[in-house]
Amino acid sequence: MSFAKLDRRELFRLLGGVAAWPLALNAQPGAKIPRIGFLGAASPTGYAGQVAGFRAGLRDLGYIENTNVVLEFRWAGGKYERLGELAAELVRSDVDVIVTHGAPGSLAAKQATKTVPIVMAVVGDPVASGIVASLARPGGNITGQSFFAPELDAKRIELLKELIPHVTRIAVLVNPQNPAGMGAELEAKEKAARSLKLELQQVPLRRPSEIDSAFEQMEQGRAEAVAVGEDGMMIANAGAIAAAATKRRIVSIGNSELAQAGGLIGYGVDFPAAFRRAATFVDKILKGAKPADLPIEQATKFEFVVNLKTARALGIELPSSLLVRADQVIE
Repeated sequence: MSFAKLDRRELFRLLGGVAAWPLALNAQPGAKIPRIGFLGAASPTGYAGQVAGFRAGLRDLGYIENTNVVLEFRWAGGKYERLGELAAELVRSDVDVIVTHGAPGSLAAKQATKTVPIVMAVVGDPVASGIVASLARPGGNITGQSFFAPELDAKRIELLKELIPHVTRIAVLVNPQNPAGMGAELEAKEKAARSLKLELQQVPLRRPSEIDSAFEQMEQGRAEAVAVGEDGMMIANAGAIAAAATKRRIVSIGNSELAQAGGLIGYGVDFPAAFRRAATFVDKILKGAKPADLPIEQATKFEFVVNLKTARALGIELPSSLLVRADQVIE
């Protein structure tokens, strides 16, 4: 039968069948279904939004979980020393690609394999962290997304000074197990603080169980505010950190998750959107692209969130100049 003799109904029926070929082929018995390993530095609860973003990105590209793709999750629960063991587990489980986030997870995956492709959903500074050689030519088996973490950290210090002009001492939460937070990001905070004549108090935070003691140190050091860094464990425990800060009447600033969880100011990358974009890298790799040929992208979507409810609890009247710049104001 020629196409010239087909009526419109028959033509659409055939074309619809062609569009369904990829999924039908994947569902055939014996066809290899791609396996995606997900190496999480924190917990599934703390990263629910990010994982939802990644799953949405896969669906956008036609991947249906447990139908034509399988996801294998490994979570370190904030215990970064477990990341190497979990990365090795994923390699042994014969995954086709590993998705991870942050410097600790990315370094662990890099050390676990030189052959399995690795996608960094988002990392503050993969070059400074020693994960890749350059953004344009990452080399090896790693690609993904980065963002301007040191610049963001400096901007947060500036926002705190704008918010509280009389502030003199700011605490900085750092995770000694995270090389990124102890390197370029910390240097950026210190440089910004010096330019504004502010004192910084470094407060270590390795585990969620240390949050209360960390804020006790801030009180003892007379810190008036706290800057929370881009650390996976801290992001996953944003609610507990925000609550501890408000309880002790310490102004808090971090990423948008912190403000949404009860912190005062959030300024940073839209993480769910970044994880959604990570699915695009996975798709290209599953279709044959090599990570070394995929330049690392810079995240482009940022959020500025102000929590007025927390401001009232702290007795702070926020400048109107700050509120009009916010993408989201939480009443």
